[in-house]
Amino acid sequence: MATKRDYYEVLELGRSASTEEIKKAYRKLAVQFHPDKNPGDKKAEEKFKELSEAYEVLSDSKKRQMYDQFGHAATQGGPGGPGGFDFSSMGGESINDIFGDIFGDIFGGGMGGGRRGGRTRRPQGRPGADLKTSVDITFEEASTGTEKVITVPKPVSCETCHGSGAKPGSSPQACPQCGGSGEVRFQQGFFSISRPCPQCNGAGQTIASPCGSCGGSGRTQKRSQIAVKIPAGIDTGQRLKLSGEGEAGERGGPGGDLYVVVNILPHEFFSRDEDDIICEVPITFIQAAMGAEIEVPTLEGRVKMKIPAGTQSHKIFRLKSKGMPRLGQFGKGDQLVRVVVEIPAKLTSEQKDILLRFEKTDAAATHPHHHNFFEKLKGFFG
Repeated sequence: MATKRDYYEVLELGRSASTEEIKKAYRKLAVQFHPDKNPGDKKAEEKFKELSEAYEVLSDSKKRQMYDQFGHAATQGGPGGPGGFDFSSMGGESINDIFGDIFGDIFGGGMGGGRRGGRTRRPQGRPGADLKTSVDITFEEASTGTEKVITVPKPVSCETCHGSGAKPGSSPQACPQCGGSGEVRFQQGFFSISRPCPQCNGAGQTIASPCGSCGGSGRTQKRSQIAVKIPAGIDTGQRLKLSGEGEAGERGGPGGDLYVVVNILPHEFFSRDEDDIICEVPITFIQAAMGAEIEVPTLEGRVKMKIPAGTQSHKIFRLKSKGMPRLGQFGKGDQLVRVVVEIPAKLTSEQKDILLRFEKTDAAATHPHHHNFFEKLKGFFG
């Protein structure tokens, strides 16, 4: 027979560990080696049993005292001996308390809404589903924030039965299968698991005389108008969560949530790159060559901006703090002004003559990039 490992070693603890440290160590390791996280892994299953046995002894002050004095001999022939260990009491907490917490860690919640913290789940109707819709706003509204009223078709609590699902004058009755608890328990291996009652679907109640308006569901369909506050700085594709504004739950169950996806309509002048606003402004080649002062649109109105002489097409100028508000933060992004030099499309004879005369005076200093490129090109081809 294999020698049992020291219980403190099993839980990776020293002998001076506190009760809270023992519980914390057990929870951590039990989540790691739980059979539901390691299906078919016999080693993990054995490890889990070993952990549970160690915890069953060390979490109980009397059993721990005996174990510290006599070692494994203290448990021989008792509930913690070779015949198995006692799940009925673990350091003042039921096994359901411990497993309920562990299931929450493994599955992100209780086992089908089962026991947690040793308390029986309060029966209630089926929760309402989450809903998703969208709302269009302007570029300016995204900058300042706004409030929109949207219409959402959804199930709401029945006004006739007030969500109970029962005909007026009657009331739901406790489910005969689960006795009103909303859950049934069954044994799986060496521990017990809770599941929602199949007869009442976890509601804990059945309805003998259903409401004529909702057919017993406790809900009717309605087009609801909902006010949505949209914060300044929001971007296209981001969504807002309105808790409880989704579908109403069945028979008094909790409502779902409503997710509103924001869509920002295209703007005549502006586009966006996160918190920065981009504006493309055309300038003449005379303005680019000689410099100028131009007016540029911003979300706060028109501002004047200087164009230095010799500005090249697609150069970007930055207007500090003229962009979008930073969502949930202080300050704003910048406005990026991209100037695009517009080449004349139609020239008069006089304009052509002026340009031809200008070309004759062209020098390397006037168009340095042009001259450098073709000088390198000559060398490239030999």
